[in-house]
Amino acid sequence: MSRLNSGRPLARAALLVALALALAVPIAVRAASTVTAQEVEEGLTCQCGCGLTVANCNHPNCEFSVPARDQIEAMLHRGMTGPQVIAFFRHKYGEKILSAPTTTGFNLLAWVMPFAALLGGGIFVAVALGRWRAHPDIPAPAPEPNTASGGDDELRRRLERDLREGF
Repeated sequence: MSRLNSGRPLARAALLVALALALAVPIAVRAASTVTAQEVEEGLTCQCGCGLTVANCNHPNCEFSVPARDQIEAMLHRGMTGPQVIAFFRHKYGEKILSAPTTTGFNLLAWVMPFAALLGGGIFVAVALGRWRAHPDIPAPAPEPNTASGGDDELRRRLERDLREGF
């Protein structure tokens, strides 16, 4: 009997997780499929030379962004998804149309390198600080001879001779 009771809380937890996933997946799919034109326009770079996205191009009569916005609206109204619209523009204009590099292939380097450089720099600084702390013994400079208390006798004799002879 205790064996059945010990498995029940686990079964309930598994059932609750399955129920939560069953409810969450359709909501996530619906949220992913309802993409606005603004979101698609943010993913595309304007080709007029301003360097902004299609959504943010500040030229009122831009030769590229104004027709592109209309075309994006029409494609979305026809039932195309956001990724399909972006793929259309990418096929037509190439990689330069994307406002952010893709996360595949060589472009993955553009996403990874800043973090790798920060990590490498942090490791370098930590190792350097560790070495500096491990070897704080810096040899002290050699003391200068104290000529007033009987330092170098030869130097003193020469000084006295020069003073008597007047150089």
